[in-house]
Amino acid sequence: MITDFPAMKRALILAQEALEADEVPVGAVIVDSQTGTIIAEARNSMQQAGDATAHAELTALKAAMVAKGDARLAECDLYVTLEPCPMCAAAIALVRIRRVYYGAEDPKSGGVDHGPRIFQSSSCHHQPEVVSGIMEKESAKLLRIFFQSKR
Repeated sequence: MITDFPAMKRALILAQEALEADEVPVGAVIVDSQTGTIIAEARNSMQQAGDATAHAELTALKAAMVAKGDARLAECDLYVTLEPCPMCAAAIALVRIRRVYYGAEDPKSGGVDHGPRIFQSSSCHHQPEVVSGIMEKESAKLLRIFFQSKR
């Protein structure tokens, strides 16, 4: 198993930036699987943008589509620090991301391995490969820090 994930390390830096901006600490990076090049990245910015849909994954997906000049990202992989929610999972399927790597599980609001399991739905037309638990402890730590500060 690969143990070095530079893209996930970058996603963690973005999640840290989100934490420092008082946003839920989630970072996302999209990599062109053919070249290994990062083509888009984002962090949660819902509070800053005043937009409940400004999740790291959606923002990164939009930027990647612009960068590639295509509505499909079939040769791209997504690295994200938290299991995508149902909204983000549906978007990931729509753009045909090849593989999703995520850090911390989200038993309450996840949409991949928890909750509605979007990729297993009969209405889902694309099922990316999913690799979970990548740098999970580091991802979960940032989330714990954030939510403890809110209690």
